[in-house]
Amino acid sequence: MRIAIIKLSAMGDIIHAMVALEFIKQKYPDSIIDWVVEESFVQVLQNNPHIDTILPLNLKSIKKQKSKIFSQIKQIKEYAKNSYDVVIDAQGLLKSAISAKLIANKQSTIVGFDKASIREGVASWFYDFMITIAYHENTIDRNVKVLCDYLDIEVTPQMIIDKKPFLYYQEDKSLTIDGEYIVFVIGSTWESRNYPKEKFVAIANALKLPTYISWGSQEEYQKAQWMEQQSQYIHILPKMNLNGLKQTIAKAKLLIGNDTGPTHMAWGLNVPSITLFGCTPINRIYITPINKAFKSSSEVDHYRLDKNDFSIREIEVDEVVKVALELI
Repeated sequence: MRIAIIKLSAMGDIIHAMVALEFIKQKYPDSIIDWVVEESFVQVLQNNPHIDTILPLNLKSIKKQKSKIFSQIKQIKEYAKNSYDVVIDAQGLLKSAISAKLIANKQSTIVGFDKASIREGVASWFYDFMITIAYHENTIDRNVKVLCDYLDIEVTPQMIIDKKPFLYYQEDKSLTIDGEYIVFVIGSTWESRNYPKEKFVAIANALKLPTYISWGSQEEYQKAQWMEQQSQYIHILPKMNLNGLKQTIAKAKLLIGNDTGPTHMAWGLNVPSITLFGCTPINRIYITPINKAFKSSSEVDHYRLDKNDFSIREIEVDEVVKVALELI
């Protein structure tokens, strides 16, 4: 059986979907699994033994230059030559559904969410087999269900908690950090999703372990510089690609971060973590014996996130430190 999975973005969503690979391969060890993804996230998937081929696209380029649509359609049709038995759209957007339709052929079954289970309900028009699970349900459960139900694979929450690590990297010895250390992920898509830098510093000073900050933008780097100046325990990681980030997180004693892709890497690597939530729903993750979370008191509308909700700032440092000490 040849399967194409379409999960284009974002990093955290891709990671939350990758957990299903283990269960697909358990039931269908001889299956061929290809993954269609935005090219900027290819390194998240690289080196996973359950993925046969990574198929990159650059659909985001169409926003900047409309004529790019023709080269992207050409690329998708090239992928269609692989003759897939099953094409699963785990994204649930119109662009991913169209991509699924173009990659499929006459004998392919296209799988996706039903109209009531996704934000862009029109995407369901392109599917042959539809999955029902409420949009506000746990993000990981949603991904596992859409990837496994048609294949007749039952996955329980305990199976997900007991998962094997599924993010892999190529060793870069230049990034090796001696001794035990903690990683802070201080950035995210919106400022309202970010825990205050002052509170991150207070956590580092309380834990008294070498703490390394990952960063992805100049703004995050400037914030990291300020934090480094406030604490003898804080250090700034060099600019690195996603392979290097996976390696650095994989060897960490603990990761503490905002609700964003690099933070979710810890869960995919089976590394202890604390995820901090304010304006986003806490049920984007699984709480496990080593993966914990704090959520502010604000209520979240899954369909309409409030970018002006800065309630993440109210999460107390002492509470985070207490759990961190238990994890390390």
